[in-house]
Amino acid sequence: MRRLLLSILILPLAGCGAASALKPKVGQSLPVAPYGAEQKPTAEALLKPTTQAAPERSVELRKRSEERVQDPFDLPPSD
Repeated sequence: MRRLLLSILILPLAGCGAASALKPKVGQSLPVAPYGAEQKPTAEALLKPTTQAAPERSVELRKRSEERVQDPFDLPPSD
C-alpha cells in the first residue's frame, strides 16, 4: 500500500525535468515570416505573449480604505 501511494505521488513529477529546446514536429515547419519581416520568428518568440495578450497591471493597489468619490455616471435605471 505504501509503495502504491509513493508511486502515485512521484509519477506526476517524472515529466517535470524533461525540458528541451522547442522544435516543430517532424515534417512540419514554423509559420512563414510575417509580411515585411526579414526572417522567421523562432518558436520561443512565437510563444511569448504580446503586451496586448498579457497586459501589465496599471492600477496601484490601495493600501488603506479611502472614501469613494461620487460618480456622475452611476445613475439608477430609468423606466
